[in-house]
Amino acid sequence: MRKLILSVFFVFAVATALYSRGSDGEFRESCTSIMVGKKASVDGSVMTSHTCDGRFRTWMTIEPAQKHEKGTVTKILKGTLFTESPAEIEQIRREGKNYKHPENIIFHPDFEVALEVKGEIPEAEQTYAFLNTAYPCMNEKNLAIGETTIEGRDELINENGMFYIEELQRIALQRCTTAREAIVLMGGLVKQYGYADIGECLTVADKNEVWHLEIFGEGPDNIGGVWAAQRIPDNHVGISANIPRIGEIDLDDKDNFMASENVFDVAKKLGYWDGTSVFKFWKAYSKETKPFSIREWFVLNAVAPSLNLSMDDEELPFSVEPEKLVSVQDVLKFFRETYEGTEYYMTKARTIAVPRCAYAHVIQIRGYLPDEIACVAYIANDNPAQSPRIPFYATMLQTPEPFQFSGHKRYTADAAAWTYRQANRLASVRWEELRGKIETPRDCLETKMFVEQKQIDSEAAIILLGKGQQAGREFLTKYVAHFANETLNTWKKLSDELWYVFIRGL
Repeated sequence: MRKLILSVFFVFAVATALYSRGSDGEFRESCTSIMVGKKASVDGSVMTSHTCDGRFRTWMTIEPAQKHEKGTVTKILKGTLFTESPAEIEQIRREGKNYKHPENIIFHPDFEVALEVKGEIPEAEQTYAFLNTAYPCMNEKNLAIGETTIEGRDELINENGMFYIEELQRIALQRCTTAREAIVLMGGLVKQYGYADIGECLTVADKNEVWHLEIFGEGPDNIGGVWAAQRIPDNHVGISANIPRIGEIDLDDKDNFMASENVFDVAKKLGYWDGTSVFKFWKAYSKETKPFSIREWFVLNAVAPSLNLSMDDEELPFSVEPEKLVSVQDVLKFFRETYEGTEYYMTKARTIAVPRCAYAHVIQIRGYLPDEIACVAYIANDNPAQSPRIPFYATMLQTPEPFQFSGHKRYTADAAAWTYRQANRLASVRWEELRGKIETPRDCLETKMFVEQKQIDSEAAIILLGKGQQAGREFLTKYVAHFANETLNTWKKLSDELWYVFIRGL
């Protein structure tokens, strides 16, 4: 009975959160990505990030490196964001047949998405291991990708293209070692096979730099795509939050800009640019009147307050130099942001942290460490303002078992997402009174994680040097599982405590 009550309660809570509207009247189920250059961070690391805000799958796996014979192909799919298990994807790649997701709970017809084969491309002879989240996010070569949907003009979408953004990410992580290489590869794939998705931003990082890539379809007459990429200066912080942000592009400055060959021609052809005035990428391809919203303003203003940036400005800087070097803890704090204490608190604007988040990550690439331990993703399921972070190393062999189950379609005790979601939602019913029961253990676990990290990194480096890569990866895998279980057990106990509060009428 208790599980039944719990399931019904949380289905209602999640459904309500998923379909709340932003202050502009638009559905805002999309994501936020913050980027930090290596000279803007306290330790010389590069950072990218992502909140997967919406009813997307929460299962995560490490896809191993593989070798393939010449002539092998890989199928390009649509709908992987909504799968309940890796088996669904494995089946369609093996059989080549379209597949309808089983629906345990119907939330909305738009989510009855089929897993569809869009086409196939030649397979690489050697692929790299990568962390396969809904939007694949990092590989064993210290390449990392964040994502945020930026929509763009509706008429640019051409569903006859082959690629959706998550499959571009997968291919890039399997084949590339640097951010520039990944952007060039994805641009080439879009030109050759076409882009079918709505507007997307990818924030692509390696141990030296981080880039901001924006991509759209090419319109109804061509199945290609149009894109531009701008490098975040090493001493700057950038952010993307559902709105195109790239302005003027200087393709002669190859250190800082890249773009598709058709970037100007498509804008002229479709009437987005007159061909003589100053060309701004966001103005040409966006349906927005400004290249920023509350989230961009809040973060940029927070790290560079002396700039006196205003929500009334027509345009904000693409990125800013922080007045104080930024730590990974600072970035994690931004992802807990609800603007509390400001005029924008909760009900007046779309916050960075939202209850409908499937998972969130901040990826830190520490180029000063051995490659095998340099890249780590601090991952949380559910609302990043409430849930604890877990350090997923890019070279671990597998994810902790509870993270291999998805919790986006139905209640299941096996899925890590539901363990965090239960306590978080219960506390939210009387948040001002009960917030300490969530925030105190969250902060304690985060502190513990960073204290332990120094020792774990040191031990892993010694094992790698003395016993080899496999032993080092096994060590990191066991540690991540141990820490994940500690957070899960803590949140299970919190659920029991919070149910006791309500049952006793306290």
